[in-house]
Amino acid sequence: MAIVDSVGRLAATIVGILHTRLALVAVEVEEELTRFSSYLLWSLVALFCAGIAVLLGVLLVVAFFWDTHRLEVLLSLIGVFTGIALILGWRLRAALHSKPRLLAYTLEELRQDASSLRGEAGEQR
Repeated sequence: MAIVDSVGRLAATIVGILHTRLALVAVEVEEELTRFSSYLLWSLVALFCAGIAVLLGVLLVVAFFWDTHRLEVLLSLIGVFTGIALILGWRLRAALHSKPRLLAYTLEELRQDASSLRGEAGEQR
């Protein structure tokens, strides 16, 4: 009966560990979804406001130089905004590549659990 009790306790421990880890997965996914939604909303609001400001600024500069150098001003503004777009795109790409993996903490905890269980099994032999 001692072996059956040991197996039962081991199974209960494993189920408890899995339950805890799955709860951690759920929390991480929820947090990531909330964070992403917040980032998306604020990014859209900021982009809208920035777009309106840029449009009005460009119209002001073009209106100011309308009689003398309108083509040169337009080409310069196109170059400036293209450069800004390229730089921001590059920074966004770098930020996306450096973010932590989804469920990184959960995967690390599962690795630690697996190594702990292997260590316990090795000591009992």
